[in-house]
Amino acid sequence: MSGIFPIVQPEAETTASQRLPLCREVAWDFQTGRPRFSGGKPLTVTGAEAVKVWIWKTLMTARARFDVYSWDYGSEVESLIGQAFTPAVKRSEGVRYVREALLINPYILAVRQTDVSFDHDDLTISCEAETIYGEVRVSV
Repeated sequence: MSGIFPIVQPEAETTASQRLPLCREVAWDFQTGRPRFSGGKPLTVTGAEAVKVWIWKTLMTARARFDVYSWDYGSEVESLIGQAFTPAVKRSEGVRYVREALLINPYILAVRQTDVSFDHDDLTISCEAETIYGEVRVSV
């Protein structure tokens, strides 16, 4: 007997990039928060840039606020604004909310270097995500 479960055979290992189609998104102008157009048609981006657009839009969207998105899309970080938590607790919870929001995407393998800061009503998030296409840095 070769193992404890002889009937179950391990599947051949495949990488995430072999199973997922090429990631595509509408090109985004991060300064204005609007899609980019050329000749009246939206531009598209693929690969790491598409994942970066998805991350930015996810972090800018409040989870469960808009019916057009599923309950899994968006972030809950905005809910920390105005709370009476200590700055350390807000930062810790913010980092957790960012990770939860981003790790739903199968193109994202890990979230690193997450920084969440609050200044009265201003919330700033910057993070580094490891994707199947390489590293992506996003600031919101």
